[in-house]
Amino acid sequence: MKESINKSLEIKKVKPTAMRQLVLDILSKQEHAIGLPELEAQFAQADRTTLYRTLKTFVTKKVIHSIDDGTGTIKYAICKDTCQCNPNELHVHFYCTKCEKTTCLTDIAIPDVPLPQYYIAENINMVVKGLCDKCSKKN
Repeated sequence: MKESINKSLEIKKVKPTAMRQLVLDILSKQEHAIGLPELEAQFAQADRTTLYRTLKTFVTKKVIHSIDDGTGTIKYAICKDTCQCNPNELHVHFYCTKCEKTTCLTDIAIPDVPLPQYYIAENINMVVKGLCDKCSKKN
């Protein structure tokens, strides 16, 4: 596992420190995007500043992407090794209003948004809200 984490960091040109390895290991095991509070709960005595800087580095280097799902807490999820997080390769996110989990729908691309002349998109975030597959089966 440590080898694959180091390889993922190497591909994105990120120095593999102990904290970065731990954070990436935790994020790689998640089924859903998680926020800083959930990540902090995984560490007994992690320095919040170091954890935040790790996440910021990962977002900048496109190891992970951040998601504003409208809950007030930014969530984070792993990027594919080839991802550059360009607007033309971004995907839809789904926020379940019942279980409150945010899921990357990587197979559903964000539709093209025709912008007026001289407007340049640098980031696009699309969140669909409703009931996820597990919660909708419970109704």
